[in-house]
Amino acid sequence: MEKKRIYLASPTMNGHEKEFIDEAFATNWIAPLGPNVNAFEKELAEYVGISHAAALSAGTAAIHLALKVAGVGKGDIVFCSSLTFSASCNPILYQGGVPVFIDSERDTWNMDPAALQKAFAKYPEVKAVIAVNLYGNPAKLDEILAICEEHKVPLIEDAAESLGSTYHGKQTGTFGKFGIYSFNGNKIITTSGGGMLVSEDGEAIEKARFWATQAREKARHYEHKEIGYNYRMSNIVAGIGRGQLLSLDKHIELKRKIYDTYKKAFEDIKEISMIPEPVNSVANHWLSCITVDEKSSIKPLDIMVALENENIESRPIWKPMHLQPVYMDNDFIMAGDNKISVGEDIFSRGVCLPSDIKNTKEDMDRIIEIIRGLFGK
Repeated sequence: MEKKRIYLASPTMNGHEKEFIDEAFATNWIAPLGPNVNAFEKELAEYVGISHAAALSAGTAAIHLALKVAGVGKGDIVFCSSLTFSASCNPILYQGGVPVFIDSERDTWNMDPAALQKAFAKYPEVKAVIAVNLYGNPAKLDEILAICEEHKVPLIEDAAESLGSTYHGKQTGTFGKFGIYSFNGNKIITTSGGGMLVSEDGEAIEKARFWATQAREKARHYEHKEIGYNYRMSNIVAGIGRGQLLSLDKHIELKRKIYDTYKKAFEDIKEISMIPEPVNSVANHWLSCITVDEKSSIKPLDIMVALENENIESRPIWKPMHLQPVYMDNDFIMAGDNKISVGEDIFSRGVCLPSDIKNTKEDMDRIIEIIRGLFGK
């Protein structure tokens, strides 16, 4: 008999979602606009403490529109975290821009402010900076923002994985000129697929909404003076988001409990280190990650295969963008002169552990027993 499947992270519905969906059906609001869309924008903005939000079809769409509003065009350089998912940087290419990738530091696994400063010395003409909050960990946002402000370059904060995480008591996604969130199926809250662009700049958000609805001008007929996109969130999807948002704090509590459970379980295994919780931060711990000491006889692949053999999902750390074949020709900046970058080192030694908030105590015990057994515990 096949053992119970344990997922890395999967959607968790809590009942409220159906209420908003049923309301949309009852009122016939089955469209890429409507009361749920408007309310989700308002409620999300209130939760994170920002003035304006635009609900979109994906976090990728939010990054694309942020870059477009920032004026990124053909040949413009954009700095971006290297240790991230490709959706963080692909939209730079949509605008004809040129990504330059920035290495991580070890305290948060995010963009290294020292490497960012070094990048500005090499490329003084930069159009935007995309800083990612990896796996829910806030970056050193005060340092990164100060560098961006010094060079008068807008910061786009990729908080796709860090909704609900705080830095110095302030919500991630609200530090830069723009913030973006993702509601993909495995995120801390989900709409099945969707994203949000937020900013204190109301005109910028209004322009993003305009482009997200095919750039249709205000005329009786269909008039288009600019190229737009089909990026608006649907009223049904937004209803799911509204219901999910009501459970966000509970989801964060459960994610943090999973992290603490792993941390305690592995504290006597010197070869294993948890992803650090940054100073002055409260991370949502979307995914609990570990690194394995390079001298260990047990490698990350051994852990992933052992879990896979027991029908348990895990995965590697994101492969840094500067190592991806599609971006091999793009420049990469790191602070030091090490042979291996911090991002590459974390990728080569890291594992994302199952972090599904529906995991039972028995599920967690099963995962931990397998990993401890590999290390002879």
